[in-house]
Parts: sequence; structure tokens; C-alpha cells
Amino acid sequence: MEIDLNADLGEGFGPWRMGDDEALLDVLSSANIACGFHAGDPMIMERTVKTALAKGVDVGAHVGFPDLQGFGRRVMRIDPDELATMVTYQLGALAAIARSAGHRMTHMSFHGALGNMTAADADLAERLVEAVARLDNDLIIVSSTSHAIETAAARHGLRIATTFLADRACDATGLLVPRGMPDAVIHDEAVVLERVRRLLRDGIVLAYDGQPLEMRPHCILVHGDTPGAVALARAIRGEIEAAGGRVVPVSRLMA
Repeated sequence: MEIDLNADLGEGFGPWRMGDDEALLDVLSSANIACGFHAGDPMIMERTVKTALAKGVDVGAHVGFPDLQGFGRRVMRIDPDELATMVTYQLGALAAIARSAGHRMTHMSFHGALGNMTAADADLAERLVEAVARLDNDLIIVSSTSHAIETAAARHGLRIATTFLADRACDATGLLVPRGMPDAVIHDEAVVLERVRRLLRDGIVLAYDGQPLEMRPHCILVHGDTPGAVALARAIRGEIEAAGGRVVPVSRLMA
């Protein structure tokens, strides 16, 4: 069994940092890097890309709403055409920084409220996935389970790397439950690791209502901005390897 282990990185701004990205890059195989809209700035993007290159970690663009103050977790009503251009802008920024550093952008993912909206809205998914394909149809879309995104990706010939968010609860369709609901974000490391073990062993995730949900993801994601993220990522990697698995970058997994 091969699986990607990734996290959302580069989520500081100026001198402020959200997590220990350097330590996480010792554990991960892929990184989703904020592109300056919900977090991040050019210097952080460049530093994260260069560190990822040195450690053999794939880099992808983590695109979100233009919402630094709300960390991209607030819903914004923006025209889909404008949103598509914002997605293109963010993808282009990271692609350019990666190329100038001698690395390459292999994938992308949608952040926060933009990700939740896109996953649940077929029309929005169609418009934003089309924007990804028009820029670079070799990019892999890293996404939690979403019929809307998966359908749009298939229509535009893009690969999808389905992702299990180890520390986030999902509903019976695989969509993430809103962060405002109790236990939507799982802080108990023992609970997170048991979810990972069940997934690796049985291909099952328990939905928010307790229903078993079949899942065979390509990636496992941890949130780099949460307390204890490095220890949790190490523990998850340990569970993968203890189960006989191997952690590999998403681009190699999807080749």
C-alpha cells in the first residue's frame, strides 16, 4: 500500500507563523502551500517551496478566498467568473515561485470556505475546475470526497487524489461538516489515530452520525496550523508504516 501524507503549509503572514512547517516537511510527502489570499506571502511561499525541494516533498497551490483576516474560513459571495480568475492568479503565483526555485507545482487544493462551497456546488465546481484545467491540465486536484469536484475533474480530464482529513469529521456523503458543529475538528490524538487505523485496515471511516463510510483515499491530510500538528503527523506516518504501507508524494502515486 502506498499513500500520500500531506498538510496545508505556508499559512503565516510576514513575521507571523501558524505552524512548524520545517518540522512537518521532514514527515510529509506533499505540501499544499497558501498563495497569499487566505494566508501566506511571496517570501513565505518561496521559503516553503525551497525547503520542500530540499526534502523531496511535492508542492501544490492551496487556493482560497481573499480573506486574510478570517483565514479563508468565512463564506464570501463572489461572482464565479471572478473566483475562477482568483484561482488562476493563485495557481500562477505558486507555479512561478516553484519554477524559479527549481521545483515544480504538482497539484492544487481548495482551502476552507471556498473548498466547502466548491465541494457542495456542481456549478461552482465546474467553473473553478475548468480554470485549473485551462492553466495546467497535468495538475492533480487534491480533494476530500466530493461528487461535484470529481465530476468536473472527469469532464476536464484532470486527475483527482481523494483525501482523508484525519482530524475533520465528515457526513455520510463524505463532505466535511461545518467547523461550528461540535467535534467537527477532532483534537484528541487517540481518536484521530484510531480513525487512521480503521481506514488503513478496513477502508472505513465513521461519518459524523456514526454511519460507516467506505473510503480508499490516495492521501491523508493533517492541518499544519493546529497545536500538536508535527507530533500528530509523525504518529500518522508511524501508523501507515506499521500497517505495511509506504508514504509517497502525490505525483508519484498518481503517475
